[in-house]
Amino acid sequence: MKLVTFNPLRTIGIPNISYIKPLNMYKDIEKIKEADMLLFPEYWQVNSLVYGLKKKIFPSINSYHLGHNKIEMTRVLKTVCPGQIPYTEILSNTDENRRYIMETFPLPFVAKEIKNSMGQGVFLIQNEKEFQNYAEKVDVLYIQEYIPNDRDLRICVIGNEVVTAYWRVEETGGFHHNVAQGGKVSYDNISDETLRLVLDVSQKLGINHAGFDVIFDNEKPYILEFNILFGNQGVPKHKVSLEQKIVEYITRSAEIL
Repeated sequence: MKLVTFNPLRTIGIPNISYIKPLNMYKDIEKIKEADMLLFPEYWQVNSLVYGLKKKIFPSINSYHLGHNKIEMTRVLKTVCPGQIPYTEILSNTDENRRYIMETFPLPFVAKEIKNSMGQGVFLIQNEKEFQNYAEKVDVLYIQEYIPNDRDLRICVIGNEVVTAYWRVEETGGFHHNVAQGGKVSYDNISDETLRLVLDVSQKLGINHAGFDVIFDNEKPYILEFNILFGNQGVPKHKVSLEQKIVEYITRSAEIL
């Protein structure tokens, strides 16, 4: 297979792969046309590559479109697994909707910016002033019930399998669990049932490369979001190679086709 990557850091060690800088897409268009698979294009490239050139990409077009922002992913999760997401309101940022949030959501609640990751742009709102400060900075109000917890579960899916899963534990009493913000990693007591839940959701949606974040309330799992370009700080490199899993998956996919 002729492989082209637009993100060499995520494809280190994959054999027989060529790197094209995303900004050189049109300059190197013939090399792109000759490739059997294009790996990790930037979002702005995706429509041109898939719909214009009819190329196969990894991660899938579903992964890109549904994972583009929290609005898209929350709406589709509410469609396929409504009992597995926290109560969430997504509203235009108007004075009326601001009043509605303050009148209906018990404090504290969670407010999010729709395009951030690694714990950035996620706020625990404890009073009306904090909510108004958040609302002044965003175009859309993304408000979610707060589920108190000292940890969440990151479940990484590549292709049609869970390749690793780990707890991200906040040991200092803070709000964020992300490893990028100081969360500790644990691999203990991860239920197969939760892994199956996430894998089932990913398969229904056609998402073949993502890190799903799951939180628990009285042992009930809730999917918070997923990130197709997930961090690998918690991935046990001595046990699993993400790059090898990618190779195995795209090789199987090519054989099926």
